[in-house]
Amino acid sequence: MKTLAIRAALGLACAFPFTGWAQAPAWPTKPITLVVGSAPGGSNDTFARAIGKKLSESLGQPVVVDNKPAAGGVLANAIVAKAPPDGYNLVVLSSTFTTGAAIRNNLQYDAVKSFKPVAMLGKGPMLITVSTDSPYKTIGDLVAAAKANPGKLNYGTSGTGSINHFATELFTDAAGIKLTHVPYKGMGPATTDLLAGQIQVLVASAPSILGQVKGGKVRALAVTSAQRSPVAPELPSLEQSGYKGSASELWWGVLAPAGTPQPVVDRLNTEINRIILSPEMKEFFLKEGAEPASMKPAEFEAFIAAEIERWKKVARAADIKAD
Repeated sequence: MKTLAIRAALGLACAFPFTGWAQAPAWPTKPITLVVGSAPGGSNDTFARAIGKKLSESLGQPVVVDNKPAAGGVLANAIVAKAPPDGYNLVVLSSTFTTGAAIRNNLQYDAVKSFKPVAMLGKGPMLITVSTDSPYKTIGDLVAAAKANPGKLNYGTSGTGSINHFATELFTDAAGIKLTHVPYKGMGPATTDLLAGQIQVLVASAPSILGQVKGGKVRALAVTSAQRSPVAPELPSLEQSGYKGSASELWWGVLAPAGTPQPVVDRLNTEINRIILSPEMKEFFLKEGAEPASMKPAEFEAFIAAEIERWKKVARAADIKAD
């Protein structure tokens, strides 16, 4: 009887940890969706597809990119914010997520509380550009002309509250100059008007403007990152040129719905960081005007919160309000 009792006790002792393990949900067991708030071909979409392909290979499940190009990414963000927090619906977004949150009170989600940051993908500078017909050959030339003619030089953006709007306001504040804002519905028409001389300045992302620079139609004067960037190593940074406090960069990242289990978030973070730091992906990012930027989930969460607060201060100082 004693032998039977001992065996029974041992059996129960072994069963409890095994049962706990067996009840832990396996992940992933089905396809993962990366929701993108822009049309195919944009930088968010390009990075989502590149990362998605590699994630599919490492996780053993299909990774599908679902484009929801509406309301400047708000629709895509809302879809993921309201999705089940199980790691199967993620959103790939960029800096506009934080600039939008800084000036809009009517979002369908809380930019901090509704999401669980998973991983940053990359960072890249914006370029201060003028047309090749412009008399401004350096950033100093542009600042001198703006100081001599307050408000007479126009700068374009992809829209009020966009990251290039905020970046330009940071620059003008640091340089002590006044430029007149001309918002467009996207970088395409803004670039067209820069070439036509309708606007004199355009602060644009490397993916959207480098082709025009390399084609000799647009002249780049500086980058907005704190230091020179390997994306355009020949250009000085605004900070290095003496305009302190003007540094800003585009960034791209992945968020999950709030409440997503930490083990799932950690697994995704590990896989994404491994992918973006591979030599193949470093080369890919550089061609797209960015550098890989790995962060742990907690670091990325703190970064997003700090960015929103930073842009709120800029919005108040520059009187930037949502349309």
